[in-house]
Amino acid sequence: MRFLISLILTLSFVNSLYSQDVRTQATPIARKITPHKALYWEKLEGDMVRCNLCPKRCILRAGQRSFCGVRENIKGELFTLSYGLPCAVHVDPIEKKPFFHFLPKSKAFSLATAGCNLRCRFCQNWSISQVRPEEIRNFLLSPEDLIRMAKEKKCESISYTYTEPTVFFEYMLDTAKLAKKEGIKNTVHSSGYINPQPLRELCKYLDAINIDLKAFTEEFYSELTHGDLPSILQTLKIIKEEGVHLEITNLVIPTKNDDLEKIREMCVWIKENLGEDTVLHFSRFWPMHKLTALPPTSVSTLEETKKIAESVGLKYIYIGNVPGHQAENTYCPKCKKLLIRRLGFSVLGNNIVKDKCKFCGEGIYGVWE
Repeated sequence: MRFLISLILTLSFVNSLYSQDVRTQATPIARKITPHKALYWEKLEGDMVRCNLCPKRCILRAGQRSFCGVRENIKGELFTLSYGLPCAVHVDPIEKKPFFHFLPKSKAFSLATAGCNLRCRFCQNWSISQVRPEEIRNFLLSPEDLIRMAKEKKCESISYTYTEPTVFFEYMLDTAKLAKKEGIKNTVHSSGYINPQPLRELCKYLDAINIDLKAFTEEFYSELTHGDLPSILQTLKIIKEEGVHLEITNLVIPTKNDDLEKIREMCVWIKENLGEDTVLHFSRFWPMHKLTALPPTSVSTLEETKKIAESVGLKYIYIGNVPGHQAENTYCPKCKKLLIRRLGFSVLGNNIVKDKCKFCGEGIYGVWE
């Protein structure tokens, strides 16, 4: 217990070094939930509706909530209950998302609303992702408010993150459309548990997506997340088809998804289906939420996963949640020289010039300017 308390305090302190909480500048605190007409649903017999936003395709009778807790059948029509009501609003370094090949050292105006369409037992943001909108303090912030605040804070991008952006799809989509018109980039960090049609619509306005590929077995997804692997793999393929900058995060959890052969299978799949340039982050697990009995991931295990990914032929592999590790840095896949030096979420040096290695001229996948 002492270890867990110490860990939480340490992570909170580290987070405060990099994140600027701007919720106090949002006005005012929301005292009630105002339903907003949802997208991607269909009427069924009587007053029943089916939500078609994510693979769960919840069928709801009048007055019933969806699995995510954010969408409700009100008199035979589907409404979202989190539109314009973020519970988390921060200015973060883009590296925190994590994006390592997208506008290094830039600021991301980051937001989330309550709710999630998964139930990950290891969720680090469970206090806001596993609650309903009325169970948490929210702020009234329209898409126009978000754009204004992002400009005031000189943020190059808006990031839909922390919880699961899929569940606040309408809010995200409207904000993304405005941001695109204003020249502000849109980025998402998601589990990827979304249906193809809404995903393709969203991709029209997105500049970068980081998907949590949580494991490479159906058993893991079923037992620890209440999701399914095929849906996530389909999402990854669609993002590749749509041409949106893609990075992947794999949280390596001891005894749960750290089988090295399965990690090799995952890396082979990524290379064959998404390409050798795909950016892959292996992230260190820390015990929290419902998996507090497990130990943190050993650094040696993370180093083994990196070696496996490199042996398969992936070019850009990182180790996350181990500040100071050399695998936080970006190296040229051709001449092997140091291109971007990082410490945690800080960028200490950048040798990428016009999308190329400064030393040998090799093209480096990413969005650099």
